[in-house]
Amino acid sequence: MTTYETLISIKKKQKAGYLVLIDPDKKPVEEWICLAETCESAGVDGLLIGGSLLFSAAFDRFVEQIKQAVSIPVILFPGNGMQISGHADAILFMTLISGRNAHYLIGEQVIAAPIVRSLKLEAIPTGYMLIESGKTTAAEFMSHSQPIPRDKPEIAVATAMAGEALGLKMLYLEAGSGADLPVPDRMIQMVAGSVRIPLIVGGGIRDPETARAKVAAGASFIVTGTVMEDKGNHDLLKSFAEAIHSIRAN
Repeated sequence: MTTYETLISIKKKQKAGYLVLIDPDKKPVEEWICLAETCESAGVDGLLIGGSLLFSAAFDRFVEQIKQAVSIPVILFPGNGMQISGHADAILFMTLISGRNAHYLIGEQVIAAPIVRSLKLEAIPTGYMLIESGKTTAAEFMSHSQPIPRDKPEIAVATAMAGEALGLKMLYLEAGSGADLPVPDRMIQMVAGSVRIPLIVGGGIRDPETARAKVAAGASFIVTGTVMEDKGNHDLLKSFAEAIHSIRAN
């Protein structure tokens, strides 16, 4: 079974899955390994690895160490074409469909594609949509693109429809790392009702109740990142997993 098929199976079985984002720049690998192991035991469905920047020159080794520590899927969430490793199970092969910067629509992808192919790394075509979150995020700044206004869900719907029509397999609605505000429930609801492909939702989700609300609105996968960088919040992992998994598919 491919990683994509595994994700679809998770969605069918329990309506929504829980992914935790690991940013190699934020902590030493030893601390991330500890978190990864805790994630698996708490019921997290998979790990994303990546970030808007990359200061470490040992990304490949980092991914290898995380993968060796867990059996749940380890998926690359690259901020650029440098964040690729053959040790991962798959890569979200993303195109920034909410922006108009050609470099992140196709430029980085052209650079990355031969490497992904040579590593025989499973690519999951994903439409990345930045959503206004109350402040400028790293993803917005680094991509030189404006986010979709949070009070304009119709723009998000049209963008999502375009991504689906182009053959993308997943959509990622992203408020951004450390966002003040998460993606609005109404926007998630409208997008989910307009496309047939899974929706990943992340950014600004700091408590299980908010995560549950996003699933109820139509999110297929919830991503938390910044909130788990504080070791004191690791006890919340099981609560997040239970909240996300509590709304079973009909």
